[in-house]
Amino acid sequence: MKPVHFISGLPRSGSTLLAALLRQNPRFHAHISSPLAGMVDVMLSEMSGRNEFSLFISDEQRRRVLLNLFGSYYGDEYRASVVFDTSRRWCSKFPVLNEVFPNFKVIACVRHVAWIVDSLERAVQKNALRPSFLLDFRAEGTVYNRVEGFASGEGVVGYPYNALKEAFYGAYAQHLMLLQYETLVRDPVRALAAVYDFIGEPAFRHDFDNVHFDAEEFDARAGMPGLHAVGRKVAASERATVLPHDLFRRFENESFWLNERANVHGVKVV
Repeated sequence: MKPVHFISGLPRSGSTLLAALLRQNPRFHAHISSPLAGMVDVMLSEMSGRNEFSLFISDEQRRRVLLNLFGSYYGDEYRASVVFDTSRRWCSKFPVLNEVFPNFKVIACVRHVAWIVDSLERAVQKNALRPSFLLDFRAEGTVYNRVEGFASGEGVVGYPYNALKEAFYGAYAQHLMLLQYETLVRDPVRALAAVYDFIGEPAFRHDFDNVHFDAEEFDARAGMPGLHAVGRKVAASERATVLPHDLFRRFENESFWLNERANVHGVKVV
């Protein structure tokens, strides 16, 4: 089976841009979130005690089923020799990944949380006539309601944030690398060099002035046209927040990965 690495972390933090760049390497396949993490959940549930025939399923069979799930999904139609699978859920599944891929690597994209929330609210306002999956396709509510939903434990920000902390402080943290959005857009050469070093792949010369990625059909179906759009040139942009001042301030101190003293497992942060 071809090598599989994982992209996870926080939303609106550069995972689409990272995938777009990695795809420039003809040896690599990368894309926006795949269904595999959800499929793993379903398979584990169906092989659990809820199934009356689980008595006949050993842990070795469970490992083999999950491994073959990856092998079947990334079959012959994927000609790249190295696969990057993306899901916000992977950071919550380190024990499972350790059972299936003992040498797994997860690149978690992170960003100042206030700017993540700002980016989500900006996307909502940009598509004001199209309620989206971010809001469960509901049209009512205020920015305060929306942010509460984003930040809740099952929300689009809250869940991956908690999963990231679980991975960062957990027993398998040595398999984790954090890639900051700020580094990716301001110093993409250093960011990509760190990724290649982390996964043990030979360096590749990327074109940071001609980045291509197309997820228009997916974004339109989700009610959020342009959600995964990336600029042709990798560059940082400065802007004012669309959030009320008190909401922006609420998330100012949530970037726990910047606290070197709290990085007890020595996770690589770039």
